[in-house]
Amino acid sequence: MTGSPTQIDVVIPAFNEEASLPLVLAAVPRPPVRRIVVCDNNSTDETARVAAAGGAVVVAERRPGYGGACLRALDHLRQNDPPDIVVFLDGDYSDHPEELPRLIEPILAGESDLVIGSRALGDHDPGALLPQARAGNFIACLLMRLLYRHRYTDLGPFRAIRWDRLEQLRMADPDFGWTAEMQVKALRHGLKVREVPVSYRKRIGVSKVTGTLYGTVMAGYKILWTVLRYSVRRRGDGK
Repeated sequence: MTGSPTQIDVVIPAFNEEASLPLVLAAVPRPPVRRIVVCDNNSTDETARVAAAGGAVVVAERRPGYGGACLRALDHLRQNDPPDIVVFLDGDYSDHPEELPRLIEPILAGESDLVIGSRALGDHDPGALLPQARAGNFIACLLMRLLYRHRYTDLGPFRAIRWDRLEQLRMADPDFGWTAEMQVKALRHGLKVREVPVSYRKRIGVSKVTGTLYGTVMAGYKILWTVLRYSVRRRGDGK
């Protein structure tokens, strides 16, 4: 990407992350990041307050759901000087925000449209990736390889994508299928996709997905359903 300076914004969906968000926000490299948008997803703690204190723009989405929180943050960016690149990361301090330059480098070099931070390829603390998360990633990535002929190793939340390409994907999933939807639609739309290794540590607090049986089952079901449903849709239909 050439010409004027590239504008890079970060989106963080957050639900009850008051303990971890200050650490996450402090670790985001600014520059190159211009702006951080935290979507408070109906938290019952001080998530919104600590996000604002940490220099983030705070928006709210009352309906619970990871994808819905991301969509609400993207709507804010869409109406307020959209960036050239948007980076997604979690608010639980499991990702390493300081590795953001590693994610955006292939996009800045014109080599990729979407870059997935792969925890499977990088270093991670013992116990950071729970067995159910490993199993779910393996099955989903295997299914995408069989259906779409592309080898992913992870559905990791830490990722970067060109804004114009993201808009083409017309993202819609309001909850657990968000990451799989983006990766499947990227292939269907012919985006240049790559993975880079990223580090991963034990999150602060309990996972809202793999930390409970209900969350694990529902996330697994939704991810697999998302991968399958788009495989039967006509390529290029924008959905």
